[in-house]
Amino acid sequence: MHSENEETIQAIGLMSGTSLDGLDIAGCTFSFKDEKIGFTIDCAETIPYLPGMVSMLKRTEHTGALEFFRTHNAYGRWTGEVVRDFIGRFHLHPLLIANHGHTVFHRPEEGFTVQAGNGAQIAAITGIRTVCDFRSFDVALGGQGAPLVPVGDRLLFGNYHACVNIGGFSNISMESDGSRIAWDICPANYVLNHYAGLSGLRFDDSGKIARSGNLIPGLFQQLKRLDYYSAKPPKSLGREWVEANIYPLADKFLDDIPGILHTLTVHIAEQISLSLPEKPFEKVLLTGGGVHNSFLIEMIRKMTSCHIDIPEPKIINFKEALIFALLGVLRYKNIPNCLASVTGAVSDSIGGAIYEA
Repeated sequence: MHSENEETIQAIGLMSGTSLDGLDIAGCTFSFKDEKIGFTIDCAETIPYLPGMVSMLKRTEHTGALEFFRTHNAYGRWTGEVVRDFIGRFHLHPLLIANHGHTVFHRPEEGFTVQAGNGAQIAAITGIRTVCDFRSFDVALGGQGAPLVPVGDRLLFGNYHACVNIGGFSNISMESDGSRIAWDICPANYVLNHYAGLSGLRFDDSGKIARSGNLIPGLFQQLKRLDYYSAKPPKSLGREWVEANIYPLADKFLDDIPGILHTLTVHIAEQISLSLPEKPFEKVLLTGGGVHNSFLIEMIRKMTSCHIDIPEPKIINFKEALIFALLGVLRYKNIPNCLASVTGAVSDSIGGAIYEA
């Protein structure tokens, strides 16, 4: 058993991204010493979603309340079983499981954000305390409820001037005048996978199709002029914004999927490079599935003078799961895990509901 005063805590972080690739699971160990936090990712894997799970999660946003709760419960049960199996295979003894859940609705302007994946089910099935629903308290305090990862960027990756994650959406966090600031930059894999999907592919491997296409200048200019990009942080993006703003523009060119993918990739690279620190040679950490898109990374490197650092694969692929494990530990220790400077809330907060098993 662990006691609260112990300096070493093992925790499991779970992350499901908007790109619906699967559930990222990271078994992590954190060491707390002299206000510094060390970490190791002891074991990690992505459990792919079966087609039935993908369609169930995709459908959720269009169904009624009863169907939503069925999905919320079924996905929580499935997550609990998968994590129980993971714990057994790797002989882990975690203090807690931190579950991000799968975002179904993100409407901070209406005062709510909802993630499917019932934490009560996970705690019941694994017999381990589970922390979930990390975003709701921040939204109740007037914040965006996102992004949450910057707390972990500050505590675990503070030696970088900026941390950029390229997942379903790309986001950035950095220090500015003693405060951590962060925002969603633009959609990334969420839109690339959507248009690759129209060619019958799950994703555009290494950006090969995008590389083979040509820029569509009209689309590129329209994307650039979207209001979101000139808005000041704190700001965050969700599926709803993409469906209202990106698809109507890109869908006019559906007879040229390589062109759409090329144009979107150059757009993503430009928006990321515009968000980076202006001083040359600043160290920037790049993580997330988008790092495997070599065409996108080439474009980013071309457009910035910052030093782009791509870490070891475990950190590329599981940094968000690692940080959610840390957010769960901070919640357990009653240490703020959500920064008002990032989300725009009235105060920092300690977010997350705990199910004690």
